[in-house]
Amino acid sequence: MINIRRNFLNVLFVTAASLSLCAISSSAIAATAEDLDKDVAQALQTLYKTNPAAESIGKKAKAVLVFPKIVKAGLIFGGSYGEGALTKGSTHAGYYNSVSASWGWQAGAESYGYVVFLMSDKAVKYLDKSKGWEFGVGPTVVVVNEGIAKNLTTTTAKDDAYAFIFDQQGLMVSLSIEGTKISRIKR
Repeated sequence: MINIRRNFLNVLFVTAASLSLCAISSSAIAATAEDLDKDVAQALQTLYKTNPAAESIGKKAKAVLVFPKIVKAGLIFGGSYGEGALTKGSTHAGYYNSVSASWGWQAGAESYGYVVFLMSDKAVKYLDKSKGWEFGVGPTVVVVNEGIAKNLTTTTAKDDAYAFIFDQQGLMVSLSIEGTKISRIKR
């Protein structure tokens, strides 16, 4: 009887997490390529206004991968989804999605944006040629927090890619194992 109850609760938790992610993930998907382009431009402006280091790094980047809105939800099992664009100079070089799955102690929902500045030709080529970039595989990605950002300049930026997270909203409590994959999509 106890095992049946425990299995029922596990199924209930997984179902609740899946439904909450599906319900809010539609807000992470732009309606058209033009909408996504506008969201990308606005996200970069927001990041640059709040973080001058990001703007200086952006000027030296070979390409910039922008995800204006990632939606994340979880209850034991969780996931996140968002769509973005790769820019090289002033042109859009492609559209991408960011998908993650997680397992562990977690509850809640949040949204945020992130930008990955690709600083080397190696990083840009890897993104172009791979069937999806899994963070932790391929070029080195440094997630920039406020402490690093204060000391980061275009002369100290030596890694392949720098990721800035911004505009966090919601509440997500998490001690989980998570993987993120970025893949090219058609728009």
